[in-house]
Amino acid sequence: MDGFEFDQLRTLAAVADAGSLTAAAPRLFLSQSAVSEQIRKLEDKAGQRLLVRAKRGVTLTPAGDRLLAHARRLLALNEEAYRDLRGVPLLGELRLAVTDYFRPGDIAPLLRRLGQNHPGVRLHVAILKSGVIEQAYARGEFDVAISMRIESRGAGGRRPPAGLRLRREPLCWTAAEGAPPAFSRTAPLPLVALPDTCALHQYTVGLLDRAKVPYLLAHVASGVAGMQQAVAAGLGIACLNASSLGPGMARLAPGRRLPALPDATFHLLPPRQGESAFVAQAREALGAQLSQPVYNKTLSFPLAAP
Repeated sequence: MDGFEFDQLRTLAAVADAGSLTAAAPRLFLSQSAVSEQIRKLEDKAGQRLLVRAKRGVTLTPAGDRLLAHARRLLALNEEAYRDLRGVPLLGELRLAVTDYFRPGDIAPLLRRLGQNHPGVRLHVAILKSGVIEQAYARGEFDVAISMRIESRGAGGRRPPAGLRLRREPLCWTAAEGAPPAFSRTAPLPLVALPDTCALHQYTVGLLDRAKVPYLLAHVASGVAGMQQAVAAGLGIACLNASSLGPGMARLAPGRRLPALPDATFHLLPPRQGESAFVAQAREALGAQLSQPVYNKTLSFPLAAP
């Protein structure tokens, strides 16, 4: 029967979480050479490269990203089946913090499905900015937390502690659908953003400053929903992650006036020392649920610059 070995999928997940083969080895109770051999066998089975090795660790290829998402779901289902048959349900209260950029159109049904699958878990959910989440998580105010990272070493690119990566998606320039803005080469770009305490706001204005693109803050929204409404109403352009693009919004193609953008990644922050078995199991269930793919249909058009 064709298929992947669970031990090899578990190894891939551990390497992705740890960031290197060396760091993953003690988590798996294996030697580094055994971890490397497991990954080699998995790549042979997949028929393509899954990891790119470098001095600082490893990164996943696009194929590795896709397989990792499948692996997390399979491993979580395997664990869920074990708990079900052994009569070990998830029971307890969980304090969850989620960055407001994380799949805003999908987070409610995803959490609802989690509640249906684990009725013994009582969720307390807070939607906050990533910087606030990371500080509160470090103080122990949340059990599990989801933060956004901008994959750039430039100004404004925050590097939160590595944890379980849920998904990677592109950052996009966006404007009102069907009404692309037409600005001269010298007129400031009307920018829609969250307050300047937001890391994506800081990154966006830093990028425009470095590219010497003039801009003005046309609208400052209190949350992602406000940004979506302002952009769809034609108040200006915004930099958003792909899953935050809502109805009435379309992507702008990077060009002379709009610099190219990196990807954003979303992570479950790493476990704290001494956390309970319940929180560890709940984090695993959340990781499997929230890493499921989403398809965002948007249009693209170039930014006119007469």
